[in-house]
Amino acid sequence: MDKFIIKGPCKIKGDVLISGSKNAALPILASTLLFDKPVEIKNLPQVKDISTMISLLKSLNLKVIENKKNKSLKIIKSKRVKTVAPYSLVKTMRASILVLGPLLSKYKKATTSMPGGCLIGARPVGLHLNTLKKLGMKYNIRNGYINAHVKNNLIGADIKISKISVGTTENAILASCLAKGKTVLRNCAIEPEIKDLTNFLNKAGANIKWTGKRTVKIIGVESLKSISYSVMGDRIETGTMAIAAALTNGNLKIKGFNPKLINTELEILKKIGAKIINGKNEFTIYGPKQVKNIKNLNTKEYPGFPTDLQAQFMTLLCKANGRSIITENIFENRFMHVSELQRLGAKIFIKNNKAIIEGNSHLEGAELMSSDLRASVALVLAAMSAKGKSIIQRVYHLDRGYEKLEKKLKKIGVNIKRLT
Repeated sequence: MDKFIIKGPCKIKGDVLISGSKNAALPILASTLLFDKPVEIKNLPQVKDISTMISLLKSLNLKVIENKKNKSLKIIKSKRVKTVAPYSLVKTMRASILVLGPLLSKYKKATTSMPGGCLIGARPVGLHLNTLKKLGMKYNIRNGYINAHVKNNLIGADIKISKISVGTTENAILASCLAKGKTVLRNCAIEPEIKDLTNFLNKAGANIKWTGKRTVKIIGVESLKSISYSVMGDRIETGTMAIAAALTNGNLKIKGFNPKLINTELEILKKIGAKIINGKNEFTIYGPKQVKNIKNLNTKEYPGFPTDLQAQFMTLLCKANGRSIITENIFENRFMHVSELQRLGAKIFIKNNKAIIEGNSHLEGAELMSSDLRASVALVLAAMSAKGKSIIQRVYHLDRGYEKLEKKLKKIGVNIKRLT
């Protein structure tokens, strides 16, 4: 099992190119089940979750031609597409549930295992099922599998999603593309990755229009046309790199991402003392000599502060010049990194869904254990700013969502190596 060895403290300096977005690529890959014609997807990140989704599509009998050198692939429909998503693949990644909507819409039936992923909260699939049910899906759950079907076609409907959910919004959009008639989805998640998905589908001939801040109208079409599309840059990797620069009093140019899409995060970084200069599809960040505290930081649905950067910001606030409080409003089990940060010397106390960070911590290297994807990278950041050697075990969590992270960090000044 791979581990990282990091010797700190480090100072970030140089340029970094952001990889393609995992969270945008996953629903776009799932959507290829809707196509009869070939689809080319470019700027794919080479991370574990993407390879899992590719394996899932292959198991459904789609032909996948990969060009890893160019970070692209072509997907071609086979004569006989399968409609069963097996437990062996679905158990490792929650985004696997995104094949349910396209399979139902295109092939009128789907059997998918209940999904897995990071253990950061309940994240029930009930929202997906209740929403698809309103489009005409019938289903039962037996032996850990969702067995779903539709009599003729999914039928458009006016649906208010009961809770803002990224995955449910994506699944509903995918299911509605080929449904009969008009679908209106209200209370949608509006993350940039969802807008990237709808942009991709519209370029392929779908009829999707955002009619309000959280409302989307979809007119079903007969089929989608062949398309070549480049996935957007990764928003969470961008935020993570910006935090790394802020944490280490660094000087980093971040390329391949539109800074307007993370305006909330950049404004918070300015509050802690960072200086940021925006460019076109890039920005430069200068970290402060002394990190300022944030009295209350609340995770919230986009365009609010993202839960996927909560652990990384907590690491940053350990170095702040006073007490900070982070309130986690999205997932109920997303403070698992706290005990590991405490091993480095962080002064953090948990009260319900609040983390109270005392700041002014003098971190010292230690042996650490990753618990989930974003917690893993928070420990990497902490080890970079700690004095001495840290060993981070179980970095396979990190490999699910960050492409060649140690190589990128090494290029910008981090003393890091991977041991297999």
